[in-house]
Amino acid sequence: MSYYDETQYIAHVDRNDTILDKVERWEAHKNGILHRAITVAVFYNDFAILQHRKHPVFDNVFDLTVSSHQLYTENQLEADTDTIYRTLDRELGLQKGDLTASPTHEGSIYYKARDPHSTYIEHEVCHIYTCKTATVPRINLEYAYGYSLQKTEEITNKKSPLYAILAPWVREMIKKDLI
Repeated sequence: MSYYDETQYIAHVDRNDTILDKVERWEAHKNGILHRAITVAVFYNDFAILQHRKHPVFDNVFDLTVSSHQLYTENQLEADTDTIYRTLDRELGLQKGDLTASPTHEGSIYYKARDPHSTYIEHEVCHIYTCKTATVPRINLEYAYGYSLQKTEEITNKKSPLYAILAPWVREMIKKDLI
């Protein structure tokens, strides 16, 4: 079974990020239900790692670096740090020990965006973290078409051709100066 075929429950939240209930992830994305998410911007040397996203929602956009959801196991919501390490391992082959310091929480963003190439909607309160690694990622081609290394100045330059292909949550991160 593919990761995308798994039944997963995520946190249904309000605009203040207060958990209201749990919701099945594809139901949340089909109906635009506000839910909690996480994005981790990973830096290698002086470069940000941009993942060329391979996903049913916002496929083929550039993410900074990985994004996912905190999952419920029974009635317990996964901690942000557990989500970070699970996602970094799954998508980049990075382990906790590959990071040069613990992930840093930079803040949260709220956004809503309709995927122009599917019927899905991202409607999230997204927790933003940054971390650094001295290890070259081992990209998992099940989740990404590849990755590139970019200077932060190039990513945040709204006149750059790169800016147009950034995931909507990355552009929101830039507006809030979270990278």
